Amino acid sequence: MPLIAVIGSVNLDIVAKADRLPVAGETVTNAELGRFPGGKGANQALAARRLGAEVMFVACVGTDSAAEEALALLREGGVDLSGVVSVDDVPTGVALITVAASGENQIVVAPGANRSLAPESLQVPIADALICQLEVPGDAVARAAQEFDGFFAVNLAPAMHVDVSILQHADLVIVNETEAAWYGDSLSACTGMIATTYGADGATLSRQGDVIAKAKPPQIEVVDTTAAGDTFTAALTIALVEGQSPEDALQFACAAGAAATMKMGAQPSLPTRADVIALLN
Repeated sequence: MPLIAVIGSVNLDIVAKADRLPVAGETVTNAELGRFPGGKGANQALAARRLGAEVMFVACVGTDSAAEEALALLREGGVDLSGVVSVDDVPTGVALITVAASGENQIVVAPGANRSLAPESLQVPIADALICQLEVPGDAVARAAQEFDGFFAVNLAPAMHVDVSILQHADLVIVNETEAAWYGDSLSACTGMIATTYGADGATLSRQGDVIAKAKPPQIEVVDTTAAGDTFTAALTIALVEGQSPEDALQFACAAGAAATMKMGAQPSLPTRADVIALLN
């Protein structure tokens, strides 16, 4: 059972599910409203835990009631939250999410306390692998990349400028199709592996421009795609750290990402390892 550390964001997701997503300036009514724990960091931490890893989580939340709501499933799931800091006078992060009947979504994030994860106060954990994303300050991610002595995975989402040292230290970079196009040639600074996801069309794993593995997810009925990418990230990291081949690791990650789309909400939808194995079979 690998020990996975995650440094990242915590959000409370306010989700409205409607028949379709609105276009600019349009109001769509008759939606159903839900509240779910979320944030890319928290999602990846809980996904890794449910997939069989021991998990340590480093993050910032506010001192408001939303913090406990946002951390509830992590605590219930057995994630080590000793690295989560409560910050006064700032709210816990919130994500406003609209989900169409097709499972397609739109997300707007108000980071709140996630901006408070400062590099000078960051304690980089000791673990088999470290997963970071970009919903916390980039200089904190850069420090983590430089100081961590182990398998370093970074999910370059949301797409934004990153210090080149993050790419240079990464053993694994994860991007979706849109993010890969946004970063373009800058990804060549990564000498490790790059996983690119294409939704229902699967994913590729490459190293220095050469594709070393391809996989497609099982065919399932999609309910909500929120956190599918986070589950993929956690699953691929765990599988590679466990020593699975690139092909097997990528197939496992695609199946895990697919399994996360079968229920509403980010963290309530995260699959167990048994769920993923059943889907693969």
